[in-house]
Amino acid sequence: MESLQFAFLLISCLVTALLVGLALVVKFKSPNPRAREDSENYYLGIDEKHERQRLGDIGSEPTVDLSIIVPAYNEEERLPVLLNDVRDYVRNRRAKEPGFSYELIIMDDGSRDKTSEVAMEFARMHGIRELKAVKHVINRGKGGAVTQGMLCAQGRYMMFCDADGATRFSDIDELLEKAKMSEKDGLAIAIGSRNNQALSGTVVERSHIRAFLQWGFHTYVTILGVRGVRDTQCGFKLFSRKAARLVFPKMHVERFIFDIEILLLARYQGIPVVEVPVNWHEVAGSKMSIVRDSIQMALDLLAVRLNYLLGNWTVSDDK
Repeated sequence: MESLQFAFLLISCLVTALLVGLALVVKFKSPNPRAREDSENYYLGIDEKHERQRLGDIGSEPTVDLSIIVPAYNEEERLPVLLNDVRDYVRNRRAKEPGFSYELIIMDDGSRDKTSEVAMEFARMHGIRELKAVKHVINRGKGGAVTQGMLCAQGRYMMFCDADGATRFSDIDELLEKAKMSEKDGLAIAIGSRNNQALSGTVVERSHIRAFLQWGFHTYVTILGVRGVRDTQCGFKLFSRKAARLVFPKMHVERFIFDIEILLLARYQGIPVVEVPVNWHEVAGSKMSIVRDSIQMALDLLAVRLNYLLGNWTVSDDK
């Protein structure tokens, strides 16, 4: 009898500790995005007046074919590689489609270096009037920079890519093709994947430790109920404008785990998501700490799942 009482007490204590732990995760790890500062509603370009211009709004009608959002934090050294890739892609595409239009939005997420200056100098050097540099007063995190960029984008299709140029930019054509094929009622999301290269002939170069961590993270994501996507974290994702309107105004997460919330919102709202193999290579200079950020991402993901499961967050939230 005493052994049964002890077992019941032990189980009760464990359950209580679990519930308290989950409650603490929800309370202290749930993101609370800040409102924009007034200066963050404007961008710099190379127009004749060299004045700040007001950003657009995702709710308006599109004015260009493609919006390219680049979240950048202290990327003065790595950013030029991506900018050159984008310039080459645009030149090649316009050779086939002279009317192709785009915008390139550099979301400088509170950088302490010359990220914005490097972007503007590149635009001046090559006459890229489509480049828009937005400077955050305070760092939000990669997810926050992507979300804020998407909320002001003007493209019929909208995509974000990492500033390091790790993914071959011309692979965007594959994402566009697959998005249009899977599009349903104007809704489509195509995401780059670094896990299907054996079937596609694409090339992925990563360190063993990164490969192991990605495997572990994918397993954890699957356990928490986010299934059907092999590579959730590739920083190369494309959205139809209608899909972006349903996703980004509802976003909460501003740090690395934001990709998971994108996929959850897509699933909750019936938006088709297709994975597309891309060419990718690891680039030195990552801002992630393997140990610290892995723990942070695990806790953030748990908080995201709990908030949606408990109904604290819903897809009908007014943001």
